[in-house]
Amino acid sequence: MASCARFEAVFQSLVGELREELAQRGLPNDHNDRFQQCLISNTQGGKLNRGLTVVDTGLSLLQRSLSDDEFHHLSILGWATEIFQASYLVWDDIMDSSEYRRGKPCWYRQEGIGLTAVNDAAMLHSSIFRILRKHFKTHPAYCDLLELLQEASFRTELGQLCDTHVRDMADMTSEMYSSIAINKTAFYSFFLPVALALHYLQRASEVNLKQAERILLPMGEYFQIQDDYLDVFGNPEVTGKVGMDIQDNKCSWIIVQALQRCNDEQREVLFPSYGQKGDMHEARVKQVFGQIDMEEVYRQFEDAKINELQAEIGRIEEGAGLRKEVFTLLLSKIMHRNK
Repeated sequence: MASCARFEAVFQSLVGELREELAQRGLPNDHNDRFQQCLISNTQGGKLNRGLTVVDTGLSLLQRSLSDDEFHHLSILGWATEIFQASYLVWDDIMDSSEYRRGKPCWYRQEGIGLTAVNDAAMLHSSIFRILRKHFKTHPAYCDLLELLQEASFRTELGQLCDTHVRDMADMTSEMYSSIAINKTAFYSFFLPVALALHYLQRASEVNLKQAERILLPMGEYFQIQDDYLDVFGNPEVTGKVGMDIQDNKCSWIIVQALQRCNDEQREVLFPSYGQKGDMHEARVKQVFGQIDMEEVYRQFEDAKINELQAEIGRIEEGAGLRKEVFTLLLSKIMHRNK
């Protein structure tokens, strides 16, 4: 697995490069400081799983130590993934009126920020393409890298569109949930990091990409389901955020499954309380979740999903340079997580 310290050192070099480019474009120092603060604040404090996955995928595919150039380039692509996520989390927190992210106030809630965070997120997103142009313009897969990130942007925004507009509980179906989870989370969180490494190492054959997508999108959906479970049943001191899915009327896996299991009397509690602000309404919803034992429903789902993913990984054809190890490592990082 990649060294976190070495990976983070690459980020510091990217911060310096972006600062230098903005200065060359005439940006005053105080505005440059502001962007640097935004960049650092919104990419730090997480587990860096997405970024490190790019490097770890390279290690698994090559089955040897990376050269200095390979590590540096894969780390840059890893940080592009982390900055990509940072931009969408800033936007997402604004749209959801979230209060905390990674144990601290959301960026838009910090002093002097407010809705200027909308442009900050756009700057973060645009900076990805400045980084790619500087480091990969002459790489044979440069256009593929750009198209992959553009596809990830479109898919994430499509998922966000559905997530923010599904408000009627009649629309909270398994099909709608799966569409939201795969587009908003799974594509950029799981497929994107692996596909970036495949393109960089020029192993992104159609066969390899299809195999990767077949496993990584369901794995990413499982990851989102974990998030939904932790939002309701997790410990905020461990997860770093206060769960708001119930009060925010989210089309989460928990409510979708609950609607399939509750009786008419329980529905009469859920319908007027789900999506309403206030601890009293949330307590009523959680009481129904307890009555139908949603924690046990989740545990059974998780065990079955892990077995299903492991079976799919076992069917991977490695002849075109893909490695089962890529997916085994990813699954090991997320299974049975509590934050």
